[in-house]
Amino acid sequence: MPVNNSILRCVELIKNAQSIGVLTGAGISTSAGIPDFRGPKGLYVTRQYDPDKVFDINYFHRDPKPFYEFARDFIKLEGTLKPTVAHQFLAKLEQKGKLKGIVTQNIDSLHQMAGSKKVYEMHGSFWVSHCLECGKNFSYEEMKVKLYREEVCHCSCGGVIKPDIVFFGENVKYLNESIALAERSDLFFVIGTSCVVYPAATIPEYTNGDIVVVNMSDIKLQHGNIVLTIKEDIDQFFKKLSEQLF
Repeated sequence: MPVNNSILRCVELIKNAQSIGVLTGAGISTSAGIPDFRGPKGLYVTRQYDPDKVFDINYFHRDPKPFYEFARDFIKLEGTLKPTVAHQFLAKLEQKGKLKGIVTQNIDSLHQMAGSKKVYEMHGSFWVSHCLECGKNFSYEEMKVKLYREEVCHCSCGGVIKPDIVFFGENVKYLNESIALAERSDLFFVIGTSCVVYPAATIPEYTNGDIVVVNMSDIKLQHGNIVLTIKEDIDQFFKKLSEQLF
């Protein structure tokens, strides 16, 4: 099967790059079984969960039950989740010394499962939780047990426990580190995100390097440095890219 020009161009860009950065969104994880939030069948479109109740920090302080209903369903997925071809490609690119870091909007930690070491989870994750009253930390394994025993997870002090996920109304994590990564990248990938959630959507704007966009739908990024836009299945693209590169 002939290799298309996009693959060859991307191989060339990667080989010539000294410092590669990446921004990923929900689209990189949908083939792993995690629903996209804003896609055609996303949670915000189907309204399976009401984002105004589930992910709003003020609502969480009033009534954490809607979030914990979502959390129980999300944790059930955990046992079936495996990193995708795209996750594995990025981990290998890091092992080769090319990729210097990944900024992700996702809370699934699939990048780490694939073996990536330098991951900036701007929206946090489920891996650590803490009591809102006394500050005590709870591991992921501890929370899994509590999720099935308690409608709302509480600390022994009586305080509500909150996973270290960034809710609407809270500051994102690793913003400065994410900007610094983009600034020092001579090649920057934007994968599986429409660039509509801020401030993550602004990260690619900080790079002076070439930008490659891999996303099935249009994105809101207006940057003169975009040299390649791939509108095809993310895993299929990175599978073909991997065959040519590694």
